[in-house]
Amino acid sequence: MKKLTSWPGVIAYDPNDTVNFKRVKREVNGKEMEIIFRKGKPGITAEQANEMRAQGKQVPHFSICPDLNPRTYRATDVAPHVICEQDMSMKLRDGTRLYFDLYRPESSLSEPLPLIICWGPFGKRPAEGQDGWKLMGVPPQTVSIMSKFEAADPGFWCRHGYAVANVDPRGIGHSEGDTVPWGIEDGKDGYDFIEWAGVQSWCNGRCTLFGNSGVCMVIWRIAAQQPPHLACIAAWEGTGDMYRESLTYNGIPRPGNEGRIIDSLACANYVEDLANMMFEHPYYDDYWKTKTPQWENIRVPAYVCAGLSHFHLRGSTEGWRRIRSPKKWLRAHRDMEWPDTYNPDNMADLLKFYDRYMKDERNGWEFTPKVRIDIMDAYGYDFEKNHVEDEFPIKRTQYTKLYLNAKDNTLNYEKPEEEAEAVYENYVGGPIDETTHPDYIVKSNDYDHEIDFGKGGVDFNIKFNEETFLCGYIKLRLWIECRGYDNMDIFARVRKYGVDGTYLPTHCMNEDFVGAWGQVRGSRRELDEKLSTDYAPVQAHQRDELMEEGQVYPIEFMILPHSRIWHKGETLNLHITPEFMMNTWFEEVRMYFEEDNGEPGQAKHVIHTGGQYDSYLQIPVVPPKYTAGDYVYRK
Repeated sequence: MKKLTSWPGVIAYDPNDTVNFKRVKREVNGKEMEIIFRKGKPGITAEQANEMRAQGKQVPHFSICPDLNPRTYRATDVAPHVICEQDMSMKLRDGTRLYFDLYRPESSLSEPLPLIICWGPFGKRPAEGQDGWKLMGVPPQTVSIMSKFEAADPGFWCRHGYAVANVDPRGIGHSEGDTVPWGIEDGKDGYDFIEWAGVQSWCNGRCTLFGNSGVCMVIWRIAAQQPPHLACIAAWEGTGDMYRESLTYNGIPRPGNEGRIIDSLACANYVEDLANMMFEHPYYDDYWKTKTPQWENIRVPAYVCAGLSHFHLRGSTEGWRRIRSPKKWLRAHRDMEWPDTYNPDNMADLLKFYDRYMKDERNGWEFTPKVRIDIMDAYGYDFEKNHVEDEFPIKRTQYTKLYLNAKDNTLNYEKPEEEAEAVYENYVGGPIDETTHPDYIVKSNDYDHEIDFGKGGVDFNIKFNEETFLCGYIKLRLWIECRGYDNMDIFARVRKYGVDGTYLPTHCMNEDFVGAWGQVRGSRRELDEKLSTDYAPVQAHQRDELMEEGQVYPIEFMILPHSRIWHKGETLNLHITPEFMMNTWFEEVRMYFEEDNGEPGQAKHVIHTGGQYDSYLQIPVVPPKYTAGDYVYRK
């Protein structure tokens, strides 16, 4: 894996730079390993933030660090019923001191309450220093300014008899030590906090963890440590495997996103530098195992959410499948994480879950279906919301192979007898816009057009002759060849076209979404046999097997779970391209990839089909639960 120096948020490690970097020896799975830490930024106060705005500068997202000010006050302006004990502290097992804000209902100060813990590196009071407390997709003033980013709102939960602790983890804000995000160390610190909080006079002995995205990611790690006072968890959208899902996308480097986050944190000391660790540990080894949750250790009741349009999707569904909680529920939806989290219906649902396991109320929560999944259709319309199933993946799924035919660019239920080749060139890399790719068109909120996904790539299509419901993991198996280079990166999308040939996107945050997606690096063909299933192959990432000129190789990889219906006469489109593409509202994510396809125009990518080459797309067809003549029962 080649080192790069131009990634946004990434500073290339220099062993002679003892100001910005330090190396720390740490035991990793019984082995001593040196970990790279990068000097953090101490954060800015509200006054400094206002000064930056006056100078026309942008205030970093997660850099707010209010002055240390231990006090108790009534949140008069936003929630008169809430008392905040600000900048409380506790000590971890190694003596490191953490700071947190505790919110409690004023009417219950004399009684112990169940405690919701919000743990993440984005600052415990991010609203301070900001012009307005905003969350994308959430109507203004829906969430109070007491909320930690991507976490529980004390303004809601205190009204319902809960205490909320917004915690600054190790190294964040005024909490002591160096920041060690997304790993076992974070999990152990969370264990210590829960076991300390669980015996305080203001806690009833039952703690839970709640959050989405970055706050949810830590939930997996803490719950795996099995703190006795952890009664349940609500893990709503959280990456699991940091190697496969964040620092790389299935082997394709993406360190800039993590570097950007590290660069924005309020940390006066050092932050573990995952981006540079990726270059020192290019394969999935013992180091990266510490950055993958120990799923099998999670046994408490769990309410898991997965966004079908979000990059946390793999971690959420992996978490659901692999945790061993005998009581677990999954809700998979089309929305973005923030509007889903603060939707009043979903908050009421979560309240019922918490009342059951945090207050021991016998409220019938167990009647809640184990699995609820939105079935998407077109644009902002769902065929069915909260479709009910007993398990995921769905047992009655008929995994169906659609064979690619490069002769006519079709998908077929039978393998073509005649061999054929689909050939496309690598094109100009870099950010995608009308300058670099004049044929690449994405027009926000304009759906009377065909979206061109770039010059490179190839399409395969099948028109369904009956209504077809796909729900679950999709697998793509290809026979590939690279002419003129030793690697090819593959990005695949599964999309839908109408009876009249019109492109039918789904909507997320009022924007077109690209459909089900998956990707793989051609030199990472080897599978992890223990983790792989027939419907969800998992790359081992133990070595690079460079592609030799003239050789054809089989490769198969996972396309993340999807839930969508195709009506009779509609077309399923498989689009394969050498470059990552997303939509306008998430376009900045595109900047953090480093595809390796050689120089523009250097290589030709070839997909072989037919004859001895069984290239196919395996789709999860879910039949109706019951049919009688023309009557179809799906619900």
